[in-house]
Amino acid sequence: MTSVAGVGIGWRPEISGFIAGLPYLGLVEVVAESIGSRPPEMLRTLMDRGVPVVLHGTRVSLGGAEPLQRQRIEQFAAAAAAVRASLVSEHIAFVRAGGVEAGHLLPVPRTREAIDAIVRNVAMLMPDLDVPLALEPIAAVFDWPDAELTEGQFLTEILDRTGALLLLDVANVYANALNRGEVAAALFDAIPLERIAYVHMAGGSEGPGHDGVYHDTHTDPMPPAVLDLLADLTSRRQPPAVMLERDGHYPPADELLAELDAIARHSAHRSAT
Repeated sequence: MTSVAGVGIGWRPEISGFIAGLPYLGLVEVVAESIGSRPPEMLRTLMDRGVPVVLHGTRVSLGGAEPLQRQRIEQFAAAAAAVRASLVSEHIAFVRAGGVEAGHLLPVPRTREAIDAIVRNVAMLMPDLDVPLALEPIAAVFDWPDAELTEGQFLTEILDRTGALLLLDVANVYANALNRGEVAAALFDAIPLERIAYVHMAGGSEGPGHDGVYHDTHTDPMPPAVLDLLADLTSRRQPPAVMLERDGHYPPADELLAELDAIARHSAHRSAT
């Protein structure tokens, strides 16, 4: 399906030395908005080693009601070319409306009108890309009212109509289920697992000031329940690749290695399909 396989990590300048020293990498994922016309030297070294690079967008706003901005499309495509991406991904979310930038990934209403907008926006983006696109459902701290579809129905229709692959963030599945009072693994029965291109793993927190809401922080260790959820997923369908996201509060190298090892162990089960 794709050219990424195995265990990987999100490339960040702060841990680029650690990443460069890893003996094996199935992939590195690079945030599109952090890359200019020329990748940083440490990233180019990995590219020259043949490590597959996935470009991950955060500002295209595929879920927006307004058509995509041409400048954003061109910047995203240029970044994909710059890192010789084997795959690109973006979120099922919007980040701007009426010319106002939210600064956050915002959830899309689970309606057919919203699906129509996403399908239109994906169709605008794809002609500028020459590699597959994977779509990532986000962790949302709220849901819009009057949903017309379940999350499983919503995601499946988007994937069917766009032809896109799925970037499944297991930490997001955990966060959404916890905040909604649902069973996290139930989503696996409702979406086409065969469309998974790769999987995200990350930590979160219910720390002080969060009012009991679990936040997908990317700055905390992965909870054991998220690793267990990965094992559940893998028992149903072996994902091609699984990667760790860290975006701050970087721990010592031995702790990062332990997290990567834990991902490898929990994703090593044989597929049941």
